[in-house]
This record gives sequence, structure tokens and C-alpha cells, in this order.
Amino acid sequence: MNNSGINEKIHRHNVPTIFAIFGVTGDLAQKKIFPALIDLYQKKLLPEKFAVVGIARRDISREDFQKFVRDAVLKKKTYDESILVSFLEHVQYSQGNFDVSETYINSQKLFDSIDAGWGQCSNKLFYLSVPPVLYELILNHLADSGLSVPCDDMNGWTRILIEKPFGKDVETAQKLDILLGTLFKEEQVYRIDHYLEKQTLQNILAFRFSNTLFEPLWNRKHIESVDIKLFESNTAKGRGVFYDDNGALRDVGQNHLLQMLALIAMEQPKDLHCSSVRKERARVFTYLQKYTKKSIKTGVVRAQYNGFRDEEGVAKDSDTETFFSLVARIKNRRWRGVPFRLTSGKALKESRVEIIINFKDATKGSFMPMQHEMQEHNKLTISIQPEEKIAILFWVKVPGFEHKIEPKELYFSYHEDASVHIDAYEKVLFDCIAGDQTSFINTAEVKSSWKFIMSVKDNLRHIPLHKYHIGDNPEDIMSLSNNL
Repeated sequence: MNNSGINEKIHRHNVPTIFAIFGVTGDLAQKKIFPALIDLYQKKLLPEKFAVVGIARRDISREDFQKFVRDAVLKKKTYDESILVSFLEHVQYSQGNFDVSETYINSQKLFDSIDAGWGQCSNKLFYLSVPPVLYELILNHLADSGLSVPCDDMNGWTRILIEKPFGKDVETAQKLDILLGTLFKEEQVYRIDHYLEKQTLQNILAFRFSNTLFEPLWNRKHIESVDIKLFESNTAKGRGVFYDDNGALRDVGQNHLLQMLALIAMEQPKDLHCSSVRKERARVFTYLQKYTKKSIKTGVVRAQYNGFRDEEGVAKDSDTETFFSLVARIKNRRWRGVPFRLTSGKALKESRVEIIINFKDATKGSFMPMQHEMQEHNKLTISIQPEEKIAILFWVKVPGFEHKIEPKELYFSYHEDASVHIDAYEKVLFDCIAGDQTSFINTAEVKSSWKFIMSVKDNLRHIPLHKYHIGDNPEDIMSLSNNL
């Protein structure tokens, strides 16, 4: 969006807004939410009147909480002192346990006092920066207390921001969805998969549908395979209880990897309205071929790094996967027969996230020197981390008398212009304020993606759990099995 478009969006939604963050003393708030808020403030992309209200169990004063926020944002980068001081004036704190009604009553009193100072009812954005086990408790209290009810039909919307994972399986996801549907309207609910807000991923649709160069080739006739990779060098240290209970498949497979697959595989929406885009993303998941006891033996690899069972909170006999690689197959006209390889794991050699579209062998039916017949094919690489860029590998003739060819890369990088960099959580908050749900997950996506992932999860016991060393290459781990 250009600057005029952003300004128009902000002007249209420049209504006093309260950001109420549950679990505000946790890692997510410190590392992502506060830095995103102050960056939006610095860029003048927040409403002119706003307040950030932290809600947590810790008994601290407003001054101590402001110092807490200050320390958190400065861990990420430096800010001009005037920006820091001005931003912190908007920060307040409300102490209380999430299972006590008084917590919500006190929060309502604080919100009312803020509204009174502004002379009007404000928007309320409730961010659930808490473990998923607390979702039901907080959502019910928000509804019972009346905090979730907008001021009236014309002013003061209320919206709910919740992080993945959305349930643990099909049943729990449906239970959460029913609860959300009972307590709130769908337009109030913003389910976050922050990968969808990353600039390179958001560029996929523009790249595909705005360039006639690629869309005609975007099918099984021209594409041999697609690789989607999410590699992490960090271990599960500090997240042992959560990770042992969920594993890599639930942690990133059901959300990040499948959302990347959907952006690559979806059909062109009829327009750019959020309902059209989300409809096409969700449709991709309905075409995914489910795994069975038989098919999982040739389509999935799972492994666990040595030392995972020694992490705090992990069972000594845990068989939870910290690495997986699986082939997803889409049963429709465009993609039938094209394997989508999804691979992710922790404690690997490097942290890297990318999508690679491998085009078919150019030597078949065309001229190419024999010495290159086994070389790399044309490929399109969409890099999300550590660098956001799109690169195309193609072949050109080497200058000289002989007909020799060599690979060259043409690429576009967001990092070459730091001024355009937008953090994913900045975009999450900006879109939620603006009421744009395009990059948030809807009910159909949650339900269909869980059905596919659980067909894998339910059959994992039929394949071996391999072991690997911290710092291993993903390719070496995959070679431990003949499944792929």
C-alpha cells in the first residue's frame, strides 16, 4: 500500500482505541507486541488517541510497568528519548487473575475512566497473549463482563486477537470455534498466523497474479515440485512442556507451513476482498489428500534431536517429533501429481524459511549441452528468513566461442531498502485496527487444515522416530529414512 493509501486507511479508522493485552508480562508482549506498537507510533500509524493497558497477575505500579515496557522495546533497538517518553505516557496497567471476575470489572472501570478523559467511547482491542489453555477462561469472562460488547452500532468496536495454535486437533479447534461463534461475531475475531503478515509472503499473490510471466506456468505441466522449509537452529529449551505436548507438526505444520502452501497453490480470487482471498486459501486445504496407515510409510519422516528428553518439562520417554518432513498432495486439476514437500524442525544447523518452486527439466524437448543435463533446473525461491527476497535461477550462455551455459540468479530483496521494512506484528496490529481480516485465519481454514494434519499425527506411530544431533543438516536427517 502506498503512503496515500495508508494515510487514508488511518484517517478512516482514526477513532480512540484501547489496546488491552492479557498476559502482558510474557515473552510475546515483550519481544513482539510492544516493539510493534512503538514502531507504529513512531510512524504515526496509530490513532491519535490511544492507550495500551496491560493486564496480568503481577502486582506492580504503573510506573514500574512503564519501565518494564521501556526495557522491553530497548532490547530490540534504540529510540529517540522523546519518542519513548511520549509513547510510555499512553501505557497503563491493570492487575488481576484471569479467573476472577473482579479483574474484568476493574479493567472496565479503567477503560471507562480513559473514555471519560477522551470524551467518547473508544474501540477495544483485546489481545490474548496467553497460553491457549487460557483462551476459554478469558473469552468467557470477557463475554460475561460485557467487555466484548461494542458501545453501540455506530461507535466503539471490540475485537479479539488470538494467537495460534487454534486447538490441538479437529475436535478442540471446533470447540474453540463454537465458543468464539457463540460469544462474538466473526468480524470481531482475528486469528493470527503472523507468517501471513510477512512482506515476502504477502507479495506472493501480487507476484503471481500481477505478472503474466508466471501465472501461465503455475501448474503441473510446468512445475515439478514445491519445497516449503521452516528450519530453526534453537532448541525447545524453555518451551519443553508446550513442545512435548504439541510437537513440530502442531506447532508449525498446521499453521505456518500450510498457510505458505495455500498462498502458492490457491486459485486467483475474484477480487482482493478478504472474504474472496480467505475462501480460496481455505479451498486448497479441502483438496489435500489425507494420510493413512499405509501411505504414511512412504510420505512422512519424523525425528527427535538428542537431548530433547532432557529439556525441562519433557517426558523421559517422549516420542514427540522435533523434526518432520512430509509430502502434501493436492487433488485438483492444477496440482495433481505435484509433490509439495513440507519440512520443519528445531535444533538444526541454521534458521531458514523459504519456498522453492522447482520447474521441470528444460533439457527435455529442447537443446542444452549434455554436460548440463543433470544440473539444477530453473527454480523460483521465495525467501522469508533470514532475508526477505525473491530469486529466480535461470541459464545463460557463457561469453566465448563454445556453447557453454551457466546458472545466473535474478533477485529482488526487501532488505536493500530498510525504509520499507515492516515487522509482521506491526502489520497484524495495523490490519486489526483497520478491520482488514485478509491475512487472518477464518473458520474454514482452521477446520480443513486440522483434518489434514491430524491424518498425519494419528498415523505417526506407524513410522519410526529417528534421532539426530543438534546442529545437523535437514538433508542428513531425511536420509535416515527411505520414506521420501
